[in-house]
Amino acid sequence: MSDHSIDELKVIARELRYDTIKMISEAGSGHPGGSLSAADVITALYFKTMRHDGKRPHWPDRDRFVMSKGHAAPILYAALAKCGYFPSKLLSTLRKTGTCLQGHTDSTLTPGVDMSAGSLGQGLSVGIGMALAARLDKKDYQTYVLLGDGECQEGQIWEAAMFAANYKLDNLTAIVDYNGIQLDGFTRDIMNLEPFVDKWRAFKWELIEIDGHDMQQIITALETAKKTKGKPTVVIAHTTKGKGVSFMENNVDFHGKALNKSETDIALKELS
Repeated sequence: MSDHSIDELKVIARELRYDTIKMISEAGSGHPGGSLSAADVITALYFKTMRHDGKRPHWPDRDRFVMSKGHAAPILYAALAKCGYFPSKLLSTLRKTGTCLQGHTDSTLTPGVDMSAGSLGQGLSVGIGMALAARLDKKDYQTYVLLGDGECQEGQIWEAAMFAANYKLDNLTAIVDYNGIQLDGFTRDIMNLEPFVDKWRAFKWELIEIDGHDMQQIITALETAKKTKGKPTVVIAHTTKGKGVSFMENNVDFHGKALNKSETDIALKELS
């Protein structure tokens, strides 16, 4: 946990977005849109809320973080590098042969990564396992799971939601990056999630709804979640796909497509 001010956190979030665009462009592939939409939440977690130490990635008392939407790995890598888990120069190796920074998170390769990702829908179940382990081991660490809205169309998410509420896992916080866009279109057109808030409440979760780009709202929500007792908390973070780069915002094309050179130059200039 740190004493960064809101203004300092906003600067960090912009720097993480900058690094994310740069590494995906250098790799020539990746998922920029959902990485940028999650930048403010990741910043709040790693630079304000979570208890962790870049020099001790396996510290038993650290808070756990699960990137369930594992294709947004670049924004996590940018944060981990800035926190000292590995040298920043490694960011330029994203998706290259032999790198520890794969296209989806890999806990066996990357310092600071708590779950290997790939197939969507599994992260909440893994987070539940971590939260249960904390209870059994009488540890006070928190577990945070970042979900994509598209993956909330997966049945496993709702089985996990039912389980977490049944066992009153109040040391578990799920955060939904609700940007409204998935791989090939808008969620409302592919598999409409609404009424989304009502679904989580029906599954007996504490629910907090916020602007996922308002740093103060994010921090307040995470602090409230930590204080909530007797049930897990879900934070519905309304975000914008591609946030921070004008031509990427709300643009389906940039879910899983790297920017070309001219686009990269414009994006980096906007984020400078």
